[in-house]
Amino acid sequence: MGATMVLLIAIVLLGLICLHCFMKKLKDTSKYLKNVPGKKPFLFFGNQLDFRHGSTVLLDMLADIKKKYGNTVLIHDGYFSWFVFNCDNEFNELLYSSSAHIEKGPQYKLFRKWLGNGLLTSTGAHWKSHRKVITPSFHFSILKKFVEVFDRVGNNFMEKLYKNQGDNVEISNVTSLYALDVICEATMGVKIDALKEDNSPYICNIKEMCTIIVQRIFSFIHPVFYPLTWANFRERSALKVIHKHVDKVIDDRIQERNYWKNNSAGSDQDDFTMKTRSAFLDLLLDVQIDGKPLSRAELKDEVNTFMFEGHDTTSSAIAFSILMLATHPRVQEKAYAEQRSIFGSENIKNAPMTYTILNEMKYLELVMKETLRLYPSVPYFSRTLGHDVEFKGNLYPKGMTMGLVPYICHRDPENFPNPEEFIPERFENYVGKSPFAYTPFSAGQRNCIGQKFAQLEILSTLSKILRNFRLGPAYPEHKIQLAAEIILISKNGIRISLKAR
Repeated sequence: MGATMVLLIAIVLLGLICLHCFMKKLKDTSKYLKNVPGKKPFLFFGNQLDFRHGSTVLLDMLADIKKKYGNTVLIHDGYFSWFVFNCDNEFNELLYSSSAHIEKGPQYKLFRKWLGNGLLTSTGAHWKSHRKVITPSFHFSILKKFVEVFDRVGNNFMEKLYKNQGDNVEISNVTSLYALDVICEATMGVKIDALKEDNSPYICNIKEMCTIIVQRIFSFIHPVFYPLTWANFRERSALKVIHKHVDKVIDDRIQERNYWKNNSAGSDQDDFTMKTRSAFLDLLLDVQIDGKPLSRAELKDEVNTFMFEGHDTTSSAIAFSILMLATHPRVQEKAYAEQRSIFGSENIKNAPMTYTILNEMKYLELVMKETLRLYPSVPYFSRTLGHDVEFKGNLYPKGMTMGLVPYICHRDPENFPNPEEFIPERFENYVGKSPFAYTPFSAGQRNCIGQKFAQLEILSTLSKILRNFRLGPAYPEHKIQLAAEIILISKNGIRISLKAR
């Protein structure tokens, strides 16, 4: 009897505490978000039930929400928790251009076991110090040395495509293998020859991690119980493979550096060759912050981050660009004509690539930009407000998560007339309604540090494909199934017709 009474008293007290917290939160936030539209929350689910189908419906649902409620919408991801979905150009400009709102949203905490405290997930002084020392490795004078790697690995890519040409070729997987070879050799200084495989355990587990993280974002399960779930077991298994791969990349590069140091006999030329071949990883191995080198954990976090961001995002952009060329014959012919004008007709398939030549591909650059408008590799991300913000009569509280969705902004007819049409020429003299209406590489202080590297790789790859193959729609017809799984992908692959020229 006594135990029952104690239990009842405990339940009542817990209920009173919850009620007090709820009332306090209502009082504390009563001045905020008064006129921000949005669907009313349903019990403790908030609006989460609307997103229960996950990544395959997310983008369409956000487009519907924008159409129904406007450019700035309050979304409840629980009854006591909410965030703001924003596509307002002026609000985006305020957020992107501010140095106060640079902290990523809470969803990025789900990356911590994978990417640790790397550039994508870190904030504050740690982020600033690491960004400062890494930025020089992406100077154009260093990047142009990687074009030779793009070209050489691109030749292996062409060999793979020649073997697989036909009327119904799945392109996204082989593109992913190619991008992994490039990122490992160009910036890590390690050859892995992923293209020699039909699949890569590293890539498979990267995709698994992206799926798990998206599922967790939309999950009703409280984080306290996550360690007991099957998803946690899958995550641990995937991370084991990913971290093993990254450890090998780092160890192989350290061994190669030691070999050069021990056998270069003081040759400045040999030392220069080693360092310029892999500016990113070598920089991390040599850099000091406050007089101390990076710890193994810090090194691993940054390598994991760049391996993921530099491989998966670029692979997505290349695959969707190939699809756009395949399904828009006018654009493909115009792009191929530009290639002929640059390389001539003789030996056009095998002509070597240079940094200067890449900068001549003006129309192909338009194709790339238009593809990234329709299919931005990172379709959404978030920021946390660093202080209270008043905007258009509403007050948004410090700590509020702001959801930014380039995929939706890029398809807004106010920003781009005829937004669903693929028109590369729209970027010939593009002057956007807002400088932040087009953000395929994010913007502001936390923009993508490797965007120029990615752009050069995309141009080099598309050039080589155009010069070697005629692209067309898959037969039988294949309709992609878009999914926003951290990186924009097609769940059922990307299929085209691929025939040698």
